[in-house]
Amino acid sequence: MITEFIITAGEQPKRLDLFLANRERDVSRSALQRLIELGRIRINDQMVKPSHKIKPGDKITMDVPKPEPLSIKGEAIPLEVLFEDESLLVLNKPPGIVVHPAPGNWTGTLVNALLHHFQTSGGTISTIGGKERPGLVHRLDKETSGVMVITKTDTAHRALAAQFKLHTITRVYEALVWGVPKKGRGLIDLAIGRDSKDRKKFSSKTTSPKESVTEYAVERRYGRVAAHVLLYPRTGRTHQLRVHLTSLGHPILGDHTYGGRKVCMIGQVEIPRVMLHARTLGFTHPVTGNVEDFTRSAPNDMEQVMCALEQFLIPGRKESRGRVADMSIAEDAC
Repeated sequence: MITEFIITAGEQPKRLDLFLANRERDVSRSALQRLIELGRIRINDQMVKPSHKIKPGDKITMDVPKPEPLSIKGEAIPLEVLFEDESLLVLNKPPGIVVHPAPGNWTGTLVNALLHHFQTSGGTISTIGGKERPGLVHRLDKETSGVMVITKTDTAHRALAAQFKLHTITRVYEALVWGVPKKGRGLIDLAIGRDSKDRKKFSSKTTSPKESVTEYAVERRYGRVAAHVLLYPRTGRTHQLRVHLTSLGHPILGDHTYGGRKVCMIGQVEIPRVMLHARTLGFTHPVTGNVEDFTRSAPNDMEQVMCALEQFLIPGRKESRGRVADMSIAEDAC
């Protein structure tokens, strides 16, 4: 597949291979260097070296063959199905499972589990996402748990994708963060994109910023060391919640990528993963027109961390606690 694009004004001179490594998330820098040396990546229709410095106005032509994935097979991985009909399947994704196959994760993914589920139940799955992402209109990071919707028909896929694009989907997340935000509620309006220096991260330091907005509310304060927050994303960028909370100075507990080692241990409390849970997902059913709303409380590992953080409550001080029953941990649970 051949693609072409022009280097935009304002882009700083840098090596071609480094520029492309920050831009092309699915191709390694070493693979890009080989493609440049083979002439499959050119500047202004000329062969160049990987060290060639790009400049605004340069036309880059890329002829990058798409790697064929291994045959993706269904696997008998348990699914917590919340709802299913002929058009949709809604599930509660556990932490620690990758959503779709990719290099390094061709098996053991949510897609493998879905394929097995539909093979044994006789159901169908939308083909719009291709071999690697059938039925997926959105995704959650490997360590993020929570509610997801899967489309079983192409018609349902297109309808739900439109709702996500128009931001009419209701989404509520909960997270445990390092430190306590000064404001009990707030709005984070920070455009983000793939980081210009680290292609595996997203930040405001990017050559391709995209509008990103998140509303937050502090649900409970654990002294001054941590807080339980609710998050209401108005847009759906990759790593948006993780980057936005880090921009406040309060990265999510367990998020080594954006918070470093300091957020992986609070006192003697070890944080097993990124403490982020997709609590609520609401949408208009693409066939019936009914408003559907699904909510699941945080999994056990996150509740255990919240229980352990109770030790940091300040004696004699009334800490805020959520009013929604399944958002708060019962007192006897700790």
